[in-house]
Amino acid sequence: MLMPRQKTPDLSLPTLDHGAFDLSSDSDERGTVICFYRGLHCPICATYLTELEKRVADFAERGVKTIAISSDGEERTRAMQEKIGATALRFGYDLSLAKAREWGLYISTSRGKTSIGIEEPALFSEPGLFLVTPQQTLYYGSVQTMPFVRPHFSELVGALDFAIKNDYPARGEYTGAV
Repeated sequence: MLMPRQKTPDLSLPTLDHGAFDLSSDSDERGTVICFYRGLHCPICATYLTELEKRVADFAERGVKTIAISSDGEERTRAMQEKIGATALRFGYDLSLAKAREWGLYISTSRGKTSIGIEEPALFSEPGLFLVTPQQTLYYGSVQTMPFVRPHFSELVGALDFAIKNDYPARGEYTGAV
């Protein structure tokens, strides 16, 4: 399990239009939002990433970069980018399932074609949303077992405003006896 204020796993992979992504050297003033999504087959992911695309500038104004990542290959990732009309959001691809597990993501098996007629990969990761500091420590994290009920990007932007104004630390860091 990832722990707040502790170093996250390393993360390096190709992006569609922005060269190689390497979390250890990618961060902005306040960090990076990493949105792991299920893949092209997921209609809920398309809607969710459309919302993130609308918030890229809001995050950037607060010193936070954004990236959407899945285990899809380049072709399916490009299809997702085009499907949602993304121009600002970076897309990383070829996330290994071993790396997904390092990040605490759940792995699912294919159930065939989805409601939009796209075949699911044999194995793929379920969603996760993370805010990683410039020091590559976990500030915020959310992982899900299913595609439903995801954190709202507008709330994360509002939380960033509060955290910045109040120098609010990452929470959930305690690992001692209870």
